Amino acid sequence: MSILQWLFEAKVTFPGGQFILWREVLGNLFGLLSAFGGMRRKVWAWPVGIVGNVLLFTVFMGAVFGSPNPVNLLGQAGRQIMFIITSLYGWYAWRAHRNSGAGEGGNAVEPNWASTRERVLMVVVLFGGTFALTPIFRALGSYEPVWADAWIFMGSLLATYGMARGWVEFWLIWVAVDIVGVPLLIASGYYASAFMYLFYGAFTLTGFFVWWKVNRDSVKAEKVRVETNFPDPRIERTP
Repeated sequence: MSILQWLFEAKVTFPGGQFILWREVLGNLFGLLSAFGGMRRKVWAWPVGIVGNVLLFTVFMGAVFGSPNPVNLLGQAGRQIMFIITSLYGWYAWRAHRNSGAGEGGNAVEPNWASTRERVLMVVVLFGGTFALTPIFRALGSYEPVWADAWIFMGSLLATYGMARGWVEFWLIWVAVDIVGVPLLIASGYYASAFMYLFYGAFTLTGFFVWWKVNRDSVKAEKVRVETNFPDPRIERTP
């Protein structure tokens, strides 16, 4: 048996006939490693994530690839393609930022808050995109409830783009994705992904506070630098 054949057929079977595909486990592990790299603001997070996306695409198109779990989650599968495209952008942007020397300590991005306009736009795109994609995914035969699949797709798109831009809020979008994703994945039989979504939920909250602290410390340091180099003229200083 070739490695590729083993990768497509290997599974862990539990009492009662339930099983988990090794591709699903490996894909999610690559995703977790990518999220960890993202929290540390490392460029390698993007290519590692792409490997996981390729594996999970074959998992969520189970009926196409002859999987033991012949269920197609078109939103889940489609977002893997979206991940790859957006990750290529993020990979380029973070690498360029790191190579420019702008990143402190060699980090690939400096966490920043999205503007009010950008936040409003994200909310509109999330809800509007979910509403627009739901009938399309339903017509294509996606698993019910289809709105949840569409929500996960749109949330993942916004979160990945937000990560590429360095927005602190992108972590919270992932939390919103996880809340909807866990019940859907359990209902459709993708238990490994459901478990990883639960873990991601806690991990993304941690990432949010890590990036928040980095941004807060950066703002404080910049304030001190400005005050030191440009003292208030009202303050008298002794020669």
